[in-house]
Order: sequence, then C-alpha cells, then structure tokens
Amino acid sequence: MAATDRLIATEYDHLFDKIRELVLYHSPSGVETEVDRALLKQLTSLKVENWQDRAGNVIAKIPGQDSTRAIAITAHKDEIGMVVKSIDTGGCLQVRRLGGSFPWVYGEGVVDIIGDREVIHGILSFGSRHVSHESPQKAQQLDAPLNWEDAWVETKCSLEELDAFGVRPGTKVVIGKHRKQPFRIKDYIASYTLDNKASVAILLSLASRIVNPPVDIYLVASAKEEVGAIGALYFTQNQTLDALIALEICPLADEYPIESSVAPVLLSQDNYGVYDELLNAEIRDSAHKAGVPLQLAVLDGFGSDASIAMKFGHVSRAACLSFPTQNTHGYEIAHLGAIANCIEVLASYCMMIDN
Repeated sequence: MAATDRLIATEYDHLFDKIRELVLYHSPSGVETEVDRALLKQLTSLKVENWQDRAGNVIAKIPGQDSTRAIAITAHKDEIGMVVKSIDTGGCLQVRRLGGSFPWVYGEGVVDIIGDREVIHGILSFGSRHVSHESPQKAQQLDAPLNWEDAWVETKCSLEELDAFGVRPGTKVVIGKHRKQPFRIKDYIASYTLDNKASVAILLSLASRIVNPPVDIYLVASAKEEVGAIGALYFTQNQTLDALIALEICPLADEYPIESSVAPVLLSQDNYGVYDELLNAEIRDSAHKAGVPLQLAVLDGFGSDASIAMKFGHVSRAACLSFPTQNTHGYEIAHLGAIANCIEVLASYCMMIDN
C-alpha cells in the first residue's frame, strides 16, 4: 500500500470511529442531552470556546482576524424517531412519527424508550403474519402501506411501572443502541442516523483544524432541525451572520444526477428556496483549490438549516454542502471519502474568505 493510500485509510478509520461514537448517543428531537454532554466535553478538550444556548444548540466559536464579521456552519445533532401518543391499559405505547420516520423502515425490533427517569426497552410491533382477512394485519401483507397507526411498542410493563420510569405521552422513542451500531463496507459507512451525526463529526474536525480565520467562525450543532430547524432559526435570529452553510446528507435517487462517490454535493435549490449563487461560487472555488471534486444538485422533498433560515429572512446568504447517501432516513450508507472531503472544502473556505 502506497503512503498516500495508508494516509487515506487511517483518515477513514478515524472518521468511522468518530461517527460510530456519535451515532450511539441518542438525540431524538428535543431530547438531545446525551449527545450534548459529549459535544461540550469534546469541544472543551479541543480548547475551543463553546456553550449551549437557550434553544439547545451546542456552539463553538473560533475568533477571526475581523471580529465585526462572522459566518456559521451548522450540522444538526437531533435524529428522527417516534413520540408516544398514548398508552394502553396493557402497557402498549401508541407511537407516531418524530420527524421523517416510517415504521416499515425500522421494522419490528428493539427500541429505546427515553423516559424522564430511566431509559427502558420495548419492541416495535406490527402484529402476527399467520392471520386471516379478519385481522387488520392482513391488509399490510397484501395491499395497504404500513402506517404508524398500524404499529405499536410492546413494553410488558404496567401503567404504574411506566409512570415510575417517566414514560408518558410525549416521550421520545428511538432505535435501540445495539441496532444502531455502524457497519463498515470497504470505504463506506452504513448506519442509522448518519443524518446528521456524520455532519457533526465534520464540525468537530473543523473545530480542531481552523485557527485564526479571516472572520469569526461559529460551528453550530443545531437542535430540533428534524422538526422545523428550530435551533438554527433561534441562533440566526440572535446572531448577525454574513453567511450560513449547512452540512447535510444528499439523497441518492434515480431522479437526481448524483453518484455515490468521494465527491460532496453542493445544492443549488431545495423545497425552501434557492441557495445563494455567489456563496456557492465561493465554495466551488474553495473546493477547486483544495483539489476536491464537487457534484451539483437541485432537490425536492428536502430542506436544511440554511435554506429555512434564509427563507425566513434570518440570513442573507446560505448554502448547503452535503455528502451522497443511500437509504436516507433509514439505514443510511455513505462513502467516508465524501464526508472527509466536506471537511477539506470547508477548511479551505474558512481560511480564504474574502482572500
């Protein structure tokens, strides 16, 4: 193996390990304490100024040469999952989607129920298969999609036990940690919640690399993105920015001219509007100088911290840099090289602003 290949392999190994660590911190929208503690600790160990704001965003600030100007890079730290709607007398949880989740993507299996006082396990269930047309489950076998109304979580707990654990309507439920373990396929990582824990790994890498940039850089692990970009909207309402760049996944689908490769994807437009052309040009220039190829895309059924903040007038310029991902909002697969190249592009951009 050549020296360059060994360097790349080592970089991929480190990136995989960091993403795996982050994936295993539960962070359903609004209950993100587990990942918050880890991020604040890691940013402090990097000796980077950091804090958590009232909206739950974890923020690192890298001072620039010109402190009158600032840009922000966001990566949301929350994940999709389920929320308890009601609890049956037998201890079964009726659940509904939290963010863009679908029961058929998760399949039957262990879930973690994040009670106020304790995390307990349950089984996401769809009912038996050995049934006749008299059973509602028969429709899912033949001609009807599986909806959250057709699924439930078995706990085998009494109502008194669930109350003691702090399980109630509004409690968040996510895939069990043992099911979340990322898997390595050659230079690819496969895992639940690459959206957006892989992007949070990029933020941490940038926090360790960027020193004395031309302007102030805010690295924001944003809260509650999956339920309306709430954290990013709060941050951008309270912090004046020259530009906002969101880190995201990019869905791989036949309708988009995107390949699964080491090349990140720069978005031109999504459901919330058109990204800033001049900012995109600057990012393309930074990628060229870093020797990183880029792919370009216009997406449907998609939004980011950046496009939502720009739509509401919180920022004047916004962009979204992403990495191609299969099975988005499911068991996602992405090339580690594309994730690594997002780091290179943004590290280059942050050091050449207005240069």
